Formats: sequence, C-alpha cells, structure tokens
Amino acid sequence: MNDDAFWALIDELGRRPGDREERLEWLRAELLRRPEAESVAFQVRLERATELADTRALWTAADRIEGGACTEDGFHYFTLWLVGQGRKVYESVLADPDALADVPGVRALVGRHHDEWDDDEWPEWEELDYVAQDAYDELTGQEDDDGEEFLDAVEEAEDAAEAAGEWEEYRGPRPEGSAMPRLTALFPLSSGS
Repeated sequence: MNDDAFWALIDELGRRPGDREERLEWLRAELLRRPEAESVAFQVRLERATELADTRALWTAADRIEGGACTEDGFHYFTLWLVGQGRKVYESVLADPDALADVPGVRALVGRHHDEWDDDEWPEWEELDYVAQDAYDELTGQEDDDGEEFLDAVEEAEDAAEAAGEWEEYRGPRPEGSAMPRLTALFPLSSGS
C-alpha cells in the first residue's frame, strides 16, 4: 500500500454513510479483503501521518477547540481524527492549523461547551488506531497474542520504509508561529467552551 492507496481508503472512509463505528466496520471489511501485509502498511502510514501532525501549533489548535482541556492522549486521538478527515483537510491543516476553522466537524462545535458534544462530534478518533490490527489479527488468526505479531510487523515495515527513504514524500511546509485568528474567534477560551 503506497501513500495514494492509503489516502484513497481514508477519503472513502470519510464519504461513507453512518456513524464512526459503522465507517470503521467498513474499513475493517476493506482490509479483510486484502492480504495481511496491507493492514500492516495501512498502520505504518497512519502512524506516520499522526507523527507529522504532532506539532506544537496543531496541539495549540486542538487545545483551543477543546476549551483548554486537550491531554497528551487526547491530542493523539485528535491527530487520528484529523487523518480521518481526508487528505485534503489533513494537508491544509498541517500547512496552517487555523484552517481547522473551515472544517465542518469543527464548525459544528462552535458556541457549545464541550460537555454538550456527543461522542461522535468530538474531534478525536481513538478507534481508528485499532482497525488495522483487528483486521490483521483476524486474517492471521493471532487474536490471542495481544497484538504482538502485528506490532512487530509494523515496526519491521517502518524500519524498511525509512531505510528505503520512503518518508521523504511526507516532508512539507511547517507552520510558523501559533497565530490562529479564526480559531481564536470561534473558540474564545474565556467563554468556557
């Protein structure tokens, strides 16, 4: 699975009807139709995408949206949610975190305290991190090994990709500073949102 194939799956995931759980079930079924190596490759690309989104500027944006309550784990789940928004949104937000102000899922939260958000509304998607392992474990019959075989396969694939120089394609512009006027206007911290 190359970068384009990964993002094609993610983009289709975003277009699928239903709630997050139903869309993850679709993704799991898609991965089950493929060789187990595709589940490993999917996870490698997913982890790389979340690592690249792990910037101070993006954490500041996530924390602003979440009313100053974004934890370390919560930020990781936020980066998974961001990947789940699709390639176009992901790339635009990496280039400028203030672009989150244009994302419909973020705009739907404006003016509401985070205690009022439904689970499917939170800009976090922890479960996306487990779908490839679930598919791999089912394909290989390793459902009782606590994911050890899958994690070993992911680590091996990551090492091979890095050694082959595959990650060069991910390098791109990084935001300078942390000015986010549009997000600041939508989510003023003093409002308690």
